[in-house]
Amino acid sequence: MSRSVVVGMSGGVDSAVAALLLKEQGYEVECLFMKNWEADDTDDYCTAEEDYRDAIQVCDILDLPLHTVNFSREYWERVFTHFLQEYREGRTPNPDILCNKEIKFKVFLEYALKLGMESIATGHYARILRKHGTFRLYKGLDAAKDQSYFLYTLGQKELRKSLFPIGEMTKKEVRERARKMGFPNAEKKDSTGICFIGERNFRAFLKQYLPAKPGEIVTVDGRVVGRHEGLMYYTLGQRKGLGIGGGYGNKEAAWYVVDKDLRQNRLIIAQGHDHPALFSTRLTATQLHWTTGERPDDSLSLQAKIRYRQADQECRIEFTSDQTAMVTFAEPQFAITPGQSVVFYHGDECLGGGIIDRVIRDNSSYESAITGEI
Repeated sequence: MSRSVVVGMSGGVDSAVAALLLKEQGYEVECLFMKNWEADDTDDYCTAEEDYRDAIQVCDILDLPLHTVNFSREYWERVFTHFLQEYREGRTPNPDILCNKEIKFKVFLEYALKLGMESIATGHYARILRKHGTFRLYKGLDAAKDQSYFLYTLGQKELRKSLFPIGEMTKKEVRERARKMGFPNAEKKDSTGICFIGERNFRAFLKQYLPAKPGEIVTVDGRVVGRHEGLMYYTLGQRKGLGIGGGYGNKEAAWYVVDKDLRQNRLIIAQGHDHPALFSTRLTATQLHWTTGERPDDSLSLQAKIRYRQADQECRIEFTSDQTAMVTFAEPQFAITPGQSVVFYHGDECLGGGIIDRVIRDNSSYESAITGEI
């Protein structure tokens, strides 16, 4: 077992308790606070200064050293440029997943090893178990907080060198330990928003980096019912902020984004949460990654999630190459979104996942509408 560890201190309660547990278990513990965003880092959006103060106070209470490092350049080059490119192409990326892959479990890990430490730890709600010489990723025991979905890109190198001390605790238990220790962040709310960038008006934020290109809003049956501000501002399944007033369809039913027609710069919508155009049973996935380094046996009964906090969904995978697959679900899925991740499970074990590349529509009349053949 590695006995020296660097804890990634976010300023939140989870990483604080992770450091506490490791110290109690006899590890040689040092802590690291990462600053990964500077472009418009103000108190209105980013809580970096407050988070840093909380991290310092926790380390003072625990009598642990705290390193600080600026990974803003790495974040911009490895995460944010990809984030912007995905939006340019009409997709909806998940920056938290890429941030874990490129920053927390690559740049941070490399930094920790250079310090002469043996492993890193974070406050993720997940577990790592070693079976027959292989490190395997499992869900956190707190089902409401499980974060394995965001960690599916980790491989054997990362899992071997990582610790998730709170993976077998509930959030309630974590806060109780923090309160008993007098941590200043014991009641601090969980962070939300874009990884390391924080909470902000997302549409205004994107406008700083990508030019808006307005176009038509069109129903699945071909009627033009409004104007959109730019396809990048919308995601599949979105209901609010479409600006579709009365006079179209059933006034009692909400409108939802069904798809984006990039060729004609049209936003495709349908009315009613249960509209068939919002559901599909199949998708294609690319950039497949498996935590053990080997893809699962075809005979395994698998489950998958197409978004965080979704209940596990029964599915079947047909591999078309080492990096691509067709995924078929037992039940239709709502608003499958290209750019997001599909993550695979066998029971509580997270096997890996991939990027959703294309939705295979079950409704042929919808396909006609989206291609402009109506």
